[in-house]
Amino acid sequence: MKNRVWLNEAIRKIEADYNRSADTHLIRVELPHHPGITLYLKDESSHPTGSLKHRLARSLFLYALCNEWIGPDTCVIESSSGSTAVSEAYFARMLGLRFIAVVPAATAQPKLDAIRFQGGEIHMVDDPRTIYATSSQLAAQTGGHYLDQFTFAERATDWRGNNNIAESIYAQMADEEAPVPAWVVCGAGTGGTSATIGRFIRYQRYDTRLCVADPVHSVFHRHFDDPAITALAEGCGSRIEGIGRPRVEPSFVPSVIDRMIAVEDADSIGAMHALTAKLGRRVGGSTGTNLWACMQIADEMAKADQTGSIVTLLCDGGDRYSSSYYDEAWLAECGGQWAGAAVRAGAFLTDG
Repeated sequence: MKNRVWLNEAIRKIEADYNRSADTHLIRVELPHHPGITLYLKDESSHPTGSLKHRLARSLFLYALCNEWIGPDTCVIESSSGSTAVSEAYFARMLGLRFIAVVPAATAQPKLDAIRFQGGEIHMVDDPRTIYATSSQLAAQTGGHYLDQFTFAERATDWRGNNNIAESIYAQMADEEAPVPAWVVCGAGTGGTSATIGRFIRYQRYDTRLCVADPVHSVFHRHFDDPAITALAEGCGSRIEGIGRPRVEPSFVPSVIDRMIAVEDADSIGAMHALTAKLGRRVGGSTGTNLWACMQIADEMAKADQTGSIVTLLCDGGDRYSSSYYDEAWLAECGGQWAGAAVRAGAFLTDG
């Protein structure tokens, strides 16, 4: 009974935090060269921890609490490229729990700083493919619980509604000219967001199609085309943090996805910089990946004389990437291809 009292209070704290947070904004972006087609950005950077992963972290904690996998003395472990761990550290601190993030050594320093700011600890691994085993080992050593976002992301969120991201998008689109989007575009890190959106679209019987934008150096789009491909022997060489994986994660559900578009890293970075210029504030690299896929879809719609709306995700802000995407030396190491992509994306977004 003592633990049940603690459990009830833990859930109350998380739900109260949610009630204090307004829904994220939906930003309308006119496309001057694509009359009749409008782009909308679901701005997930406005969450308390600054990214789309705040939703996932809340769901994972509630899922683990309601299964009684977490108690008042549990050490919580997660494998993450950064953003999920930032959000989970936030909830762990709220509940007074120790939190350890297992992250690849290449994770951006500002993300590591953000994890520590929220009270989390860092455990680095040189090979990103070892984050799963290392997390399980740490959970065993500490007597803790491995949240395992890559397995539980697609089941921790109620895809039928209950204030998930898909329900929020359609509610906010209700008074627009094209309230039912022709396309929703998102990325895949765990696959949880695409699973939630794809299932919700089918459950509500919308005509919307779901496109997942994936880095070229990721396994997801390869698996979508050929289910026999389940891993990349060389690992995931993408420079775009937060999306793309070297193995097909358990939470990735290709059957609810209508299309995947593979995007070069340079195109993602260029699109990211163009959108930053358009909005007057920095966005992250995965948002650039989403935008590049939206550009391709909008061009195809225009050629087919189709009109309607496209909704995509502004996954996080760009301040966490000051040492990478927004660092001149880092960009120089990438080569100059991203600059041409920035010009093309800028033309897509403006009258220029």
